[in-house]
Amino acid sequence: MDSMEIMKPAVNETEVFWGEISPCEHLVQIYQDEGVFLDALEGFIAGGIQAGDGVVVIATPPHIASLNERLNARNIDVANAMKSDQYIALDADETLSKFMVMGWPDEDFFRALVSDILKRAKGENRRVRAFGEMVALLWARGNTGATVHLEHLWHRLCHEQSFSLFCAYPKIGFTRDVSASIQEICAAHSRVVPERH
Repeated sequence: MDSMEIMKPAVNETEVFWGEISPCEHLVQIYQDEGVFLDALEGFIAGGIQAGDGVVVIATPPHIASLNERLNARNIDVANAMKSDQYIALDADETLSKFMVMGWPDEDFFRALVSDILKRAKGENRRVRAFGEMVALLWARGNTGATVHLEHLWHRLCHEQSFSLFCAYPKIGFTRDVSASIQEICAAHSRVVPERH
């Protein structure tokens, strides 16, 4: 974890915090509190839409529903953003099934699928930020090798196509040697987003 920078956002400065991320950032949050995670996700996605970025959310349906409620509460026109592909929301389980082969992420299928999604989000010339929860689903199923492999596939694509990527894992999913498992996941990212209460 030596090469990783721990980010410490100031209280009530979520937008400033997300505004400081650069293209090619690969961030992770390990969270205990669902509300804290949703606050971070809302800041990341709302900040992107408001900055004119294309945003991609690959998450569970309940998390997408909660995020959309929060975006609407901020007076962000979710329907219009979706119509123009500035905001693309996809079911994590369904998306995962499109590139998994015998319990392992197929790199060619993954690259083709995600590159197409990113192209839509970029539109004419938008920067892109993406949130992915597929890794958390794999991890929760005990498929740790596939999780780490998928993180590396994302990381490589992130640098090749210059987009910011945010991942999040519920801490409850770390059941074996917790500190070693968390360190393994954090090592696959460029920054760790601390859980704020």
